[in-house]
Amino acid sequence: CPPSLPLSTEAAHALLAAGGGPTRLHMDCSGKHAAMLATCVAAGWDVATYRDPEHPLQQLMNRTLAELAGEPVAATGVDGCGAPVMAVSLTGLARAFAAIATAGRDTAEGRVAAAISANPAWLGGTGRDVTAFIEGIPGLVAKDGAEAVYAAALPDGRAVALKIADGGGRAAPVVMAAGLRAAGVRADVLEKLAEAPVLGHGQPVGVVRSLTLG
Repeated sequence: CPPSLPLSTEAAHALLAAGGGPTRLHMDCSGKHAAMLATCVAAGWDVATYRDPEHPLQQLMNRTLAELAGEPVAATGVDGCGAPVMAVSLTGLARAFAAIATAGRDTAEGRVAAAISANPAWLGGTGRDVTAFIEGIPGLVAKDGAEAVYAAALPDGRAVALKIADGGGRAAPVVMAAGLRAAGVRADVLEKLAEAPVLGHGQPVGVVRSLTLG
């Protein structure tokens, strides 16, 4: 991972005030890389080349994503953290999240879903919208990603996946809240995140909200 400050503004300020600075451990993808390396160690695979798309780990991840999404991976690029990033359709992404959210608790997917429900902040971070969604909607499996990708699913199979075309993330939680409401979810957190304030000199001057057309 490239060096980074914590996503939390408060945590970043505290780190800088204490004389610290950007580190690889603070990069928001560091946990993913740690999991990849741990998997390589457990499987006896080379750790030096784990980011290579042809590495056994990346091939396993490709097959697993394709299985969960119900479609082949359309393309593989390189994420900002240096790891391969695999593309599926939004329908496939929603299907993959639904597969995790509906899985039996004795399966690997079910254990992931249970861990997310039990530890929202470990997935989303402190004070972030994805954490609020998981805390406010029982059983929800949700994750935001780079370039304004967002997906969520419920234990009954309802799922939402979105991508803001220009990669701007400001509207992503607002659109996710609208998508979950459209899927029939009712929760206080959806009202809290239905709008995002637009500030001018620290004062509210407008809001970002979702509009349904047609």
